[in-house]
Amino acid sequence: MATTELGAALRHWRDHVSPQVVGLSAGGRRRAAGLRREELSQLAGISADYITRLEQGRATKPSPQIVASLARALRLTQDERDHLFHLAGLAPPGPGTVPQHITPGVHRMLDRLTGTPVAVFDAAWNQLLANPLYTALMGEWHGDDLNAVWRNFLNPHSRVRKTPESKGALQAAQVADLRRTAGRYPDDPNLHSLIAELRRRSAHFDNLWESGAVGEHEAARKTVDHPQVGALTLDCDVLSVAGSDLRIMVYTAQPDTEDANRLALLSVIGTQLLTG
Repeated sequence: MATTELGAALRHWRDHVSPQVVGLSAGGRRRAAGLRREELSQLAGISADYITRLEQGRATKPSPQIVASLARALRLTQDERDHLFHLAGLAPPGPGTVPQHITPGVHRMLDRLTGTPVAVFDAAWNQLLANPLYTALMGEWHGDDLNAVWRNFLNPHSRVRKTPESKGALQAAQVADLRRTAGRYPDDPNLHSLIAELRRRSAHFDNLWESGAVGEHEAARKTVDHPQVGALTLDCDVLSVAGSDLRIMVYTAQPDTEDANRLALLSVIGTQLLTG
């Protein structure tokens, strides 16, 4: 089957990423040590058929979003990611756009936190990555709901318990933080579209945006009503990655509490809940 430089590069990188490195089970007999297409599909959120067509040269014009997702799933360095963009005939994201690349070092750090709910967001609050325990705790999001600001203004379904006061404070902080991001990344079309759509769909967002406040989303203590293990009151800390504006959201429980016990129980049954 004919291929392209893009297809050959994807196959090369896929063959050199072991399942264990990305948190998957090696299970069963494997013809090669690297990732199967189905595994890369799972990690990148892209159909295995499309990955096959890219590797075989039958698809040659992936979108920037697909290339960025593949780079994250394959744990490419920034130079490797930029090379993948060039092979796809695309310009790598410029300095005026919101960074979405997760470095191998950040991936390795998250690998060590398997017993802790962790998710990575970009500066516009798009969820780029969540470990299985985070997904088990907060639920699995898709489409527009992967953006935390969108979700908090336009999706009423959340496991996080909120009072009118706490919800209002969170929304005000998110809008202020998003305004700060818009100032830092003036050339990002997806960010402009997100803000325009939020202003159109939510009068409350529009009023907060018009207020002109600038600030940052900060840590908080949250109660999560989980359908299987019950209520968990957890500390939610937001850590920043220098040079990329990535936000790492980490939930932890105070030791020797019922919350810690419930989180430990969720870490045992979480995979079953996601796959059952």
